[in-house]
Amino acid sequence: MRLGTATAGARLAPSFIMVGASRCGTTSLFRALNAHPAVVRPTVNKGVRYFDLNPTKSWAWYLGHFPLRRTAQARAQGYGPPMAFEASGYYVVHPYAVPRIATALPDVKLVAMFRDPVERAYSAWKHETARGFEWEPFERALELEDARMLGEVERMSRNPDYESFCHRHQSHRLRGQYADQLERMWAHLPRDQVHVLQSEAFFAEPEHEFNRLLDFLGLPRFLPDAFDRHNARPSSPMADSVRRRLEDHYAPYNERLEKMLGEQLRWG
Repeated sequence: MRLGTATAGARLAPSFIMVGASRCGTTSLFRALNAHPAVVRPTVNKGVRYFDLNPTKSWAWYLGHFPLRRTAQARAQGYGPPMAFEASGYYVVHPYAVPRIATALPDVKLVAMFRDPVERAYSAWKHETARGFEWEPFERALELEDARMLGEVERMSRNPDYESFCHRHQSHRLRGQYADQLERMWAHLPRDQVHVLQSEAFFAEPEHEFNRLLDFLGLPRFLPDAFDRHNARPSSPMADSVRRRLEDHYAPYNERLEKMLGEQLRWG
């Protein structure tokens, strides 16, 4: 990182950022994009975590995570100018990440991927449980969520370096309120700089959805060898009573999102 920071001026800034949502197939989409010759990823992790967890670090520190311009140009030869990107699934729900992105990179494009929020919540709970960041049964975790989140956004506002454990790892229901997240993106960036994919559409028609995304990004058409699913966690089915409560909770958010996107939700 010292070398990256010292050579920040010779490195690419991201042209687009995958902002989430987590557990929606973003790892699969990240790998498909990374296969494109004109696209380059951060040199270490797929997400830099600058705009959510490290906002007080220097801009040179951020740029230091991306490839050198010359290296990227050599990779992209024959496919036009290279584009750098990163993918951080927490950006889309973090209350201050998108405003920070818009301030630092006003011309950047955002890519969001949304999935049936009921299934996403259950998948997130399984994921965080496996990592040791959640210890309550799913239904109990949902009951506790509002109390766990109480005052966390205010703490994040007062201290940019404050990392809310609860907000990051236990916001299972909150993260599926996609209409709120899209409104925040549209409030800070022009709508034509934001592209939303539905996970169900991507996995049903990957070539079509991937080509739509490449057109949005201004990249030449290119298809990876395969569109694979990554990070799936098989388990027992969700209790019907919990599913119904989540469906009722998300119904108004889904209705708003459908109107905002102007297209039918695949999980509706």
